Amino acid sequence: MLNVFTLANGRLFQEEIESLEELSRFQPIWVDLEAPSVEEKRWIKQYFGLSIPEDAMDEDIEESARFYEEDNGELHIRSDFLIADDEEPRTVRVAFILNLMNDALKSKGVLFSIHDEDVPVFRLLRLRARRAPGLIEDAREVLLKLFDADAEYSADALEGIYDELEKVSRQVLAGEVTDTLAGEVLGEIARQEDLNGRIRRNVMDTRRAVSFMMRSRMLSAGQFEEARQILRDIESLDNHTAFLFDKINFLMDATVGFININQNKIIKIFSVASVALLPPTLVASLYGMNFRHMPELDQAWGYPFALVLMVASALVPMWYFRKRGWLR
Repeated sequence: MLNVFTLANGRLFQEEIESLEELSRFQPIWVDLEAPSVEEKRWIKQYFGLSIPEDAMDEDIEESARFYEEDNGELHIRSDFLIADDEEPRTVRVAFILNLMNDALKSKGVLFSIHDEDVPVFRLLRLRARRAPGLIEDAREVLLKLFDADAEYSADALEGIYDELEKVSRQVLAGEVTDTLAGEVLGEIARQEDLNGRIRRNVMDTRRAVSFMMRSRMLSAGQFEEARQILRDIESLDNHTAFLFDKINFLMDATVGFININQNKIIKIFSVASVALLPPTLVASLYGMNFRHMPELDQAWGYPFALVLMVASALVPMWYFRKRGWLR
């Protein structure tokens, strides 16, 4: 899918392109390619003179090669954007190519973005740019606003983690935690920990990209200050992710503690039962032989007396344990 974005009266307008002739009618500042076909790449090369690298969206590219500047002035940035899906949170690799030397728009340049699937941050920026005139002025502003929206999207995802962990906290700390509930809680904690880790990695990647833009001296004074504000926002997010890691560890330890308590209750039952059954076992071992009379007492009714003694020797320890509160 090929979409171009143009500026008109300070607003960003989107057009979906289906042919090279249609593309030639626009002078965009942002060209977005979502899972581009070979034909769409050919249109970009013919109209803009830009060859999209074959490894633009490779996941195993060297980290040091994700930010660089070509001799012709093109800036290449490969950054990861978060998708905080409830079922499968993940990150999407996006390749940016910023061309500030385009003949059609020398003053504004053109930003190219290539990715395999739709990114929520892109939708957020498109919505804002349509509603807020003057939000975007050139291609550099588009890239900067994308990273700003990415930081805000990460902050929203962190708020969602806070809400989910609050529910988990009420379940864990409200009362007795069964093994079934503990299993559900551990599963939810694991999901939130995974999302929190992805957010932390995402903001780290965004920090690197914004720092590269600042070092490249491509930003105006106002944009440079905006980039510094993005870095400050990211730093505050780092503090929140660290706090959430501590909270997740606490809830994990508390849940595991309840599981251990439940297991100890079962072990206590077996321990009490084994101790209570020791006297009857002793009596059975002494008088379990086949005889009528108890030899040491020279008394008849040996079996009935042994049975009564076994029952009594079992009840007395149970009564004592109950009195001490060990059966609760």
